[in-house]
Amino acid sequence: MKRILPLILCLMLLLPAALAEEPVSSLYIKAVPDLPEDFALGMDVSSVLALENAGVKYYDHDGNERDLFDILQENGVNYIRVRVWNDPFDAEGQGYGGGNNDINAAVEIGKRATAHGMRLLVDFHYSDFWADPAKQMAPKAWKNKRTTAKVKLLGEYTAACLKQLRDAGVDVGMVQLGNESNNGLAGEKSWANITKFMAEGAAAVRAIYPEARICVHFANPEKADNYYTYAAKLAEGGVDYDIFATSYYPYWHGTLENLKTVLSTIAKQYGKQVMVAETSYAYTAEDGDFFGNTIGEGGGYLKPYPFTQQGQVNHIADVIEAMNEIGGIGVFYWEGAWVPVPGGSWEANHTLWEKYGAGWASSYASEYDPGDAGKFYGGCACDNQCLFDFGGHALESLKVFRYIRQGNNVPVVADALDDVTLMIDLTDEVRLPDTVNAVMSDNSRQAIDVVWEPYDAQAMKAGGVRTYSIKGQAGGMEANCQVAMIEYNHLSNWSFEDADKGEWRVSNLGGCEQLYIEDKKSDSLTGTKHYHFYSAASNTVEFTLEQDVQQLPAGQYRYEISIMGGDGGTVDIYAYAKVNGVEVDRKESTITSYNVWDTPVISGISVQEGDVVTVGMYVKCSGSGNGAWGKIDDAKLNTINAAQ
Repeated sequence: MKRILPLILCLMLLLPAALAEEPVSSLYIKAVPDLPEDFALGMDVSSVLALENAGVKYYDHDGNERDLFDILQENGVNYIRVRVWNDPFDAEGQGYGGGNNDINAAVEIGKRATAHGMRLLVDFHYSDFWADPAKQMAPKAWKNKRTTAKVKLLGEYTAACLKQLRDAGVDVGMVQLGNESNNGLAGEKSWANITKFMAEGAAAVRAIYPEARICVHFANPEKADNYYTYAAKLAEGGVDYDIFATSYYPYWHGTLENLKTVLSTIAKQYGKQVMVAETSYAYTAEDGDFFGNTIGEGGGYLKPYPFTQQGQVNHIADVIEAMNEIGGIGVFYWEGAWVPVPGGSWEANHTLWEKYGAGWASSYASEYDPGDAGKFYGGCACDNQCLFDFGGHALESLKVFRYIRQGNNVPVVADALDDVTLMIDLTDEVRLPDTVNAVMSDNSRQAIDVVWEPYDAQAMKAGGVRTYSIKGQAGGMEANCQVAMIEYNHLSNWSFEDADKGEWRVSNLGGCEQLYIEDKKSDSLTGTKHYHFYSAASNTVEFTLEQDVQQLPAGQYRYEISIMGGDGGTVDIYAYAKVNGVEVDRKESTITSYNVWDTPVISGISVQEGDVVTVGMYVKCSGSGNGAWGKIDDAKLNTINAAQ
């Protein structure tokens, strides 16, 4: 017995270490071991009350029905973010939707967060409904008021709301003055007035919650110069704040390296803390509530991770790691629990959305926002980006917050396959690759063999310009290949995807501020890159972008190029073709608004052997608003017929 007891004690001492080595999740979780203890691992759950009222229930990883805040707390979430709208109701008390998030809802959510040991980030929109870069509408009660009156009202409103939270015992750690305030705040667009609003709000925060940190919040960090302008304007206006925060959705907002550069530059120059106030990622392309999602298959946006739970984990871990590398103070996941209501059909769901405000907007919001909510009201457009499945069960990806410091080192396996996209000239051989890239659970790539379904190469060549979808199998997963059959393009780097080797020649005639190849899929017509132009000052956008082509076979040719943009004011834009330096034709074009592409076509360019053909685009804009801007993409010079 004396020998057995020491052995038992030894086993008991070793048991915790052995258990610690057991995987805590089926997913690979990258460790960020030096993450500060007070780093905000936050989640926005602003819609939770409306969802619970509509019948939504939440379940932990063991399938037990639990309070949402219990589940979040035990999975490492330490901060809750809640939006606050001034008056999201009509005169009859019908809610606008989106959670009907007035201050009363914020107090209730704040009390539950505090009871679970989580601090609250109060996100004042200073609007009666959604505020974002495209919409910054004044609350109904402030409409038609002079700016000085609105400044006073904003301060009084901020103080009154914070007093309610304080009196309810809510642990407010941060207060956000405006939401994605790129282009305005509470109906004002000038920075002189925006900074007055923020300064007044900041004074109210200091008075009611002196220990809370004050946050400003913007979107589109990929536009670095804009962010530097925002920070400079805040400094010029003397705004008292602590945190410069950003939204970061990888579909649209550029690379993490750019994000780190922009935020660290602002942090160092202005002595501010930085963080990500909104981020999310899809775990599936499916829709769960009969109302279409913002993110799904296809679309003009980047997909840096697979739409899987592992993809969610890798995105969240990468953003947390990026913020930690630059001394950022936190990352907040946006509406990670906004799951579908349990109606089971569009009609039943619609009733719940209308009654409880559990969709993004109800029909009642049309009185306040007729141009958007009034037309497109309905359910949740992000249910496929939650950290709970469509039935409210916690996903494995939710565990990333709990285990981000220690990680979860499970074997690296294939998680998904990269899609294959090919562009094949009608005169070339049609051949699909023998391998595809498997996206591994650590987001690395490994080439694996693929077997494609049968395809008729000759029919594809004879079928003219069109795109084919071909499926296959690789590593037990379905592979997808998009084959675009195209006419031979005599232009080099026609879609600006290749490294710039000087094929395109730009002449900046008006002192345009920005002229360069930009890598941003959402702004591209094909691929991820395009030619970008922007200038704030009036009458500075004037340039030509052109390419010379030599050794063309004699014959007739067609040239086209695409452009989109906005804020052009009076414009003079046209595509042109020259032969041996002499212009032979031009076709007018224009810019109107985002993602509306215009494609001028010049047909019948006659070329003799030895001619030098120059094709290009001339752009001149007087400018209006925030500065003329645009994108140029997909330049094509195709043979109509060649001389025999």
